[in-house]
Amino acid sequence: MEKIALGRTGIEVTKWCLGTMTFGTHTKQDDADRQLDMALDAGINFVDTAEMYPVNPVAKETVGMTEETIGNWIAKSGRRGEYILATKVSGPNGGFFRDGRSFDGSNIEQAIDDSLRRLQTDYIDLYQLHWPLRGSYHFRQNWGFAAKPNNRQKTLDHMAGVLTALQRAVDAGKIRAFGLSNESAWGTTRWIDVAEQVGGPRVASIQNEYSLLCRLYDTDLAEVAVNEDVLLASYSPLGCGLLTGKYQNGALPEGSRLALNGDLGGRKTDRVFAATQAYLDIAAKYGLDPVHMAMAWQDTRPFPISAIFGATTSAQLERILAGKDVKLGQDVLKDIEVAHKAHPMPF
Repeated sequence: MEKIALGRTGIEVTKWCLGTMTFGTHTKQDDADRQLDMALDAGINFVDTAEMYPVNPVAKETVGMTEETIGNWIAKSGRRGEYILATKVSGPNGGFFRDGRSFDGSNIEQAIDDSLRRLQTDYIDLYQLHWPLRGSYHFRQNWGFAAKPNNRQKTLDHMAGVLTALQRAVDAGKIRAFGLSNESAWGTTRWIDVAEQVGGPRVASIQNEYSLLCRLYDTDLAEVAVNEDVLLASYSPLGCGLLTGKYQNGALPEGSRLALNGDLGGRKTDRVFAATQAYLDIAAKYGLDPVHMAMAWQDTRPFPISAIFGATTSAQLERILAGKDVKLGQDVLKDIEVAHKAHPMPF
């Protein structure tokens, strides 16, 4: 699979990335092992996880299990050198980590050590901040988002402390690169500026939601990405399963995310099924699997992307991987843009 630069780090990652947020609960160890081997064997060299995983739900009893599941595979497989491993430190975390504290310059090195222990590895290739501490407009918070006033210097001081600690981790060989998640254009550029001031690691990537159904990234953040060489590690490229078509016409597959949490993190709206149908119709018109169309579309965007996809089962993963070489023609892309203008913000 084609590779792309991870910011200015000199590291290259594939344009697809295996997400693992169900590993440990919904995806048991044997199937997780199989998925990791399948992804690597298909040419994918990028694996993403987080200290707070698994999800649906996130619970105090299960946080860390996904990293542990991957760590068990690392210990058994001997394949650590074949892929780029990314994980994330939680922001506000409901008391799950660090006695209820979030991350800062005083405790992020301990968080790295804890992830290394669970992952059974000596280094993390890409260490990401799961949430900005000052608030975020992601996960449908954009509808009522209001930036907090008068906290600029506090934010910059926090960034300086975190970046200084992360540079110590880089110097110790514990992490290789630094990324963000659920961030804004302002936050991303400030992390870059502060890194230059304190000599910390530069932002290499930003992990934000991006799909045919969610295109908030297309404007300001896309401009940041192009001018600052920041890779988008896009999560939910299949719209949390909506773009597979499995929820159309009132369908509710047993064990699916919609069955488990009821609203797909706010993605289930009155508008979303009509929007989804528009994309399903385009896929049918051109004889494409809608999963393959949604994933291939990511590679057509005018900024750098590695699309993070996940599968609860290896059978689902097999379907996704079958489309790894699909390319979209101009006629498909024109129809997609027509559908986007008709359904600009379905959730």
